[in-house]
Amino acid sequence: MKKDVFDYVWTDKKRTFLGLPWSFTRYYLTESKFITRTGIFSVQEDELELYRVLDKKLVLTMGNRMVGCGTIVMNVRDVDTPIKEIKSVKKPREVMKLLDQYIDMNRDRYRTRGRDLYSGYDHDDDGIPDGDE
Repeated sequence: MKKDVFDYVWTDKKRTFLGLPWSFTRYYLTESKFITRTGIFSVQEDELELYRVLDKKLVLTMGNRMVGCGTIVMNVRDVDTPIKEIKSVKKPREVMKLLDQYIDMNRDRYRTRGRDLYSGYDHDDDGIPDGDE
């Protein structure tokens, strides 16, 4: 992947238990997508649109806290990756703020909110959830 293909807002590598970036997993945040790139010989990239993120949580284990790292878990309305983990990154609270900022920006752009991505809502007010009629 060429470095000038995307304009990255944030990028980092998965860290080891010592907080060192000795990993072949790299995370990229652009204005509209979150990209996970893994591998050295056979490279795989997984992209997800930020407006599809339903929920986030921060997991700070004791070992991660000692080296200033944390894991962010995102629930995503995506077929391939319904749960996306951003494992052991530096300054996880700042990354969460960046994610919040760009998720909200993309939701405004596409005029959607998290509740709009759930299925089974009663859109026509007949008392029966859509799809079960």
